[in-house]
Amino acid sequence: MKMMLWAGLVLVVLGIASLVVPIPRTETHGIKAGDMNIGVETSHNERLSPIVSAVLIAGGIALAIAGARTGTSRN
Repeated sequence: MKMMLWAGLVLVVLGIASLVVPIPRTETHGIKAGDMNIGVETSHNERLSPIVSAVLIAGGIALAIAGARTGTSRN
């Protein structure tokens, strides 16, 4: 099953990337009265929890191993 192997590798790459790359988030707070709009826009860079990254990496490794084993055991 080459598909399981590739899916596992994609999960490993996403898990490693989630440790390094922050996710941007923008919030807008304000008051709108008629045609007038007063507001403040804030921007935050957040990272995923290391637990989520570890789960992605572990799941990817498990899928890659399962895909490699099923691909080599064909008769």
